[in-house]
Amino acid sequence: MVDRFERFSLAISEINRYWHRLTTQEMEPYGLKGAHCMYLLALARHPEGITAPRLCEACDKDKADVSRTMALLEQKGMAVREGTHYRALYRLTEPGMAAAEHVKKRAAVAVEIAGSDLTDENRAVFYDALESITARLQKLNEEGLPEA
Repeated sequence: MVDRFERFSLAISEINRYWHRLTTQEMEPYGLKGAHCMYLLALARHPEGITAPRLCEACDKDKADVSRTMALLEQKGMAVREGTHYRALYRLTEPGMAAAEHVKKRAAVAVEIAGSDLTDENRAVFYDALESITARLQKLNEEGLPEA
């Protein structure tokens, strides 16, 4: 019998792997990788612009990754940087916004199909459980695992 840790870890790992494959497929027409979709979505949520530090938080990425990705999005004409240095704002261009809208629609389709056998009640319990587990794991990472 698989214990709870293995079942949980395997399920999260498989969800992540399958989701990454789907995002990779969806981003290929734009010459981007699956990980870039989170940047497009974060930028789309901030049409007024967003700074690199806030983008780090929104995408849960480090400064170097944000810098590389934003340089790539600028090179591909999907984003622009307004201003210089630390307080510069990044915004999506029209092609970037179109890509973000495409990603949002495709992600909604994937989520709907993946959870199609869940009732609204099951879905609510599932997301509540995920949020609870995430918060407790975050606390464990900050405080360390207590001695048994």
